[in-house]
Amino acid sequence: MPAITGWSWLKQGAGLFRRQPAALTTLLFANILISIGISAVPLLGPMIAVVLIPSFSMAFMQACLMIENGQRVSPAVLLTGFRKPAVIALCKVGLIYLGVSLLLALVTRFTLDPNFWEQVARQSRDGGQPQVTGSDLLAMFSIVVLNVAALMALCFAAPLTYWQKMTPFKATFYSFFAVLRSARVFIVLLMAWFALFFAITMVLTALLGGSSVARVLIMWLIFLFVLLLQCSMYAGYREIFGKPQDGDAAKVDLTK
Repeated sequence: MPAITGWSWLKQGAGLFRRQPAALTTLLFANILISIGISAVPLLGPMIAVVLIPSFSMAFMQACLMIENGQRVSPAVLLTGFRKPAVIALCKVGLIYLGVSLLLALVTRFTLDPNFWEQVARQSRDGGQPQVTGSDLLAMFSIVVLNVAALMALCFAAPLTYWQKMTPFKATFYSFFAVLRSARVFIVLLMAWFALFFAITMVLTALLGGSSVARVLIMWLIFLFVLLLQCSMYAGYREIFGKPQDGDAAKVDLTK
């Protein structure tokens, strides 16, 4: 696929969002509230929340499919990834997410100076700009890129498990190589997505300054762009693996 396909996915995602913005926004807030509630459980809560990420993401994928088919998205779509037997397979994918998250946490721990976050927090609390060395800045940028790449590489694992009935490891394998083979498309998608977000944020900041209204609007903008990226991921899945059908998806010939 040509790299400009990433821009096409972003436009298709925006089109899906425009058709039912209220339903998708409600779905996002429900996911956030449930995730926060689970994460609040001591010790195991944060890990359980990571394991359930594929189940939560399937709600958005199914909602996008329903919107494309002209159906109304109801709150019941939130349970898409929590019904048996799909929930068991999706939780296995979630364990892969957890393993990747722990690995990235270890990389962060050994890459950054242990005093880095403490210094940034202290200087932010006391006022003024945090003094960050060039090596720490490069390390932070590398870690952010690595996290985004890992998240993108796993983005199709959940729908392949749910719609294509693949085993979790097979779904992860196909997701990883689908993203790798379309790397330039995803780069264009992410760059366009970030450029739009940055441009709108700069306009709001220029017009409203640092007022509370500007902060509220920027927070809403973050939610909006999270939804836009979710819808764009559905557009990407549909173009790479084919449009899923209601219920079980039609099998895609992955040998081509």
